[in-house]
Amino acid sequence: MLLLENVKLALSSIKMNKMRSFLTMLGIIIGISSVIAITSIGASAEAVVNKEFQSFGTNAMYLYMNWEMTADSGIQYSDLILPEDIDALKARFPEDILYVCPSLYGSSEVKAGRVNGKLEMEGVAADYNKFYRMDMIYGRMINESDILGKRERIVIDEKASRHFFNKADSVGEKLVVRLGGENKELTIVGVYRKEPSIFDKMNTGSSFITYVPYPLLQIGDDTAVALMLYINGEKNPTELGGEITRYLSRIKDKDPMFYKFESAEAQMDMINNVLGTLSIAIGAIAAISLVVGGIGIMNIMLVSVTERTREIGIRKSLGARTKDILTQFLIESMILAGIGGIIGTALGIGIAAAGMGIAGVAVIIKPLTVLIAVGFSAMVGMFFGLYPARKAAKLNPIEALRYE
Repeated sequence: MLLLENVKLALSSIKMNKMRSFLTMLGIIIGISSVIAITSIGASAEAVVNKEFQSFGTNAMYLYMNWEMTADSGIQYSDLILPEDIDALKARFPEDILYVCPSLYGSSEVKAGRVNGKLEMEGVAADYNKFYRMDMIYGRMINESDILGKRERIVIDEKASRHFFNKADSVGEKLVVRLGGENKELTIVGVYRKEPSIFDKMNTGSSFITYVPYPLLQIGDDTAVALMLYINGEKNPTELGGEITRYLSRIKDKDPMFYKFESAEAQMDMINNVLGTLSIAIGAIAAISLVVGGIGIMNIMLVSVTERTREIGIRKSLGARTKDILTQFLIESMILAGIGGIIGTALGIGIAAAGMGIAGVAVIIKPLTVLIAVGFSAMVGMFFGLYPARKAAKLNPIEALRYE
């Protein structure tokens, strides 16, 4: 009952000084809303990155030359990765390398009738869609015959099909692209559908991701400076990547560090670590405002103690104990901070939802973060309200009654 009475007294005091109470809570509100917004946006961004890597394939690996070791002499023909090198890797790691293809990309402006657009082309080998998840809705993916025959074939997405031909099924249609300084008429053999990612949504231009047989993007010869691989998911990518690069260096009589690799899993971990560190750093800076808010609470509570000195004297003369006075002012400061924490949490969630909504991403709110934030704000109130509460509790009742 006494606790409930103290809560009523605290709320009554806050209502009597609404503007002062709001300004006191402002530091807490700003601090909590900043922390909630930053952590929620960070968690949402991390989820988006993980989803993108999952769709791309976390077992993907990129193998390339160590450019630092070619800086002085330049790239020699013997440095390049040849078809026989790829065959040797497949033979040496038959159970570990599930897919391998020279890493080749190109782009071209395209015009179909009166419609203009730009294609971003990725060179792929057969069975690409078995490892990199794609939903083929019409036709087929690039196959072994396309690779061996260097056929002028292309796979486009449904969005590109509707853009250029105003229909979803454009299999058999032609697109003229510029490759190696020449115009090539590519026949569409497949149309795929892909759920737009956050990066696709940010791309407001007419650029479309397409796939062609990788030999079409090889200019002059059939060499490569980098490879895209899809590896066995049961193997440690770091250990397997090291084995593959060391083997390739050995068969080409190169320094063991001449070829390097990056796994999609390692890239995902690195990005998540950066996002996590950034969120913690910015969150820590935002948390400083909680300290400022706590100091504000302490100042206002000291003013309140001074203003209510006679009230404290009357309560003590009527039998209130030192503990009762201490509890009353502590509860009042904790309520101030707690209300500020609740308002700040709601504001932070709103800011995060609005920010992620603009980017077209679902916001992720972690309940534990909310509980910690509100609990921490109440602790700030208790910590910074302790000194004013003790000062009020120690007042001499006779001197307090004489206070004017």
